[in-house]
Amino acid sequence: MDDLNRGGSTAPLATYTEAVNWIKGLIPFGIRPGLDRIEMLMDKLGNPHRRLKFIHVAGTNGKGSTCAFLTSALLQSGYSVGTFTSPYITKFTNRFQYNNTDIPEETLLELVNTLRPLVDEIAETEFGSPTMFEVTTAVAILFFAGVSCPDVVVWETGLGGRLDVTNIVTPIVSVITNVGHDHMDILGDTLEKVAMEKAGIIKPGVPVVSCVNQPEVVAVLKEKAAACRSTLYLAGEDFSYEATGIHGDVQTFNFKGPFRSLELGIVMKGEHQISNAAGAMMVLEVLRQYMAFMLEDEDVLEGLRHAFWAGRLEEVSKSPRIVLDGAHNPEGAESLAKSLPQLYKYGELNLLMGMMANKHHESYFKHILPIVDTLILTEPDFQNKMDAENLQVIAESLRDKYAKENLVIIVEHNWGKALQQLKSITAEDDLAVVSGTLYLISDVRGTLLQQPDTEKGW
Repeated sequence: MDDLNRGGSTAPLATYTEAVNWIKGLIPFGIRPGLDRIEMLMDKLGNPHRRLKFIHVAGTNGKGSTCAFLTSALLQSGYSVGTFTSPYITKFTNRFQYNNTDIPEETLLELVNTLRPLVDEIAETEFGSPTMFEVTTAVAILFFAGVSCPDVVVWETGLGGRLDVTNIVTPIVSVITNVGHDHMDILGDTLEKVAMEKAGIIKPGVPVVSCVNQPEVVAVLKEKAAACRSTLYLAGEDFSYEATGIHGDVQTFNFKGPFRSLELGIVMKGEHQISNAAGAMMVLEVLRQYMAFMLEDEDVLEGLRHAFWAGRLEEVSKSPRIVLDGAHNPEGAESLAKSLPQLYKYGELNLLMGMMANKHHESYFKHILPIVDTLILTEPDFQNKMDAENLQVIAESLRDKYAKENLVIIVEHNWGKALQQLKSITAEDDLAVVSGTLYLISDVRGTLLQQPDTEKGW
């Protein structure tokens, strides 16, 4: 790590907690799309990202699950894998994993102390201070390029693609899972505009895999891929997948690609996970066929089968039955509403939810209200949260058209008390679901699984 120990007039931070708090202290600088600050930071460090092989994953939903499928299959195949994802469910260190293990706290502290004086230098320029996510991305690059040195890095975008900080890298394969209605206040007010931002990760000559299905979005991706002379592998055209059943905890499906066909099984729940797994399988096929990755069928199938991603249709309690799912936009709500009746038998469905203020709440409710018997509205313990009473107004306005006849709506601002209410009203043959922002999922999961060191943040 000697090559990474630069700069140092700033007194070093002494503990992991101080390091994380310093990074979180950059949150007020907000989300500022653009690559100027991260490029300056990487230049000061000797551009360590250029030493790594990346699989760059963008999309509205399914990014984390796709990263989990890819990481698991590559690990099972004998490759060392770095994984960078966000947000985190349990601890800040979850963002940076080497072979499915979090970065050690002392390593994170050392890397933050390397970056801190450089961040201060850039803050004095006309570009202003690097943001929380820019510094987090830089930590990931230093960890992978200078400490763990994985064979490949599975690299998730933060927001969008074109101007997302992670887009500083040139990957060996790009992935765009899907495009939906999320972050439209930043990415654009139509699906085409959102798609153009996501398509910004497509690089000249780098193959891209996607499971998008809206015609207007497909057109955007095809145009961008053609302009970059990149081969686009598109679900429904270049590869396909078809569900074949659920056997115990395993969903099975047939994958048919340009090179061969396979039958696959996964334990991650929900039809939408078949799409994510199929996209990951197509990426693995590209690596195997064109980039000399040694990927034996047995290892790939085993890796995909056992991939896991917390907070996605995750059953965390048996009595009462409680399922966590971080659906926080209309497409996520649609998948959740479709999956629950397919996966579970239950009397009544009780749903606890909390949201951030900048989401499409009305469209979310249109999918959720038809299946819910009791709806408990609460608030995540995080800035920019949506007021529970405002959620109630939206839900009530849709009641006559979308809700079950006897829908009960409860408002409880304190998420801890709301969780206790959810548990108390859920009978043995009922199902309780906690959904909405991952900030709420993180707190609820930590409480139910008795994880006292749970942190949370973006």
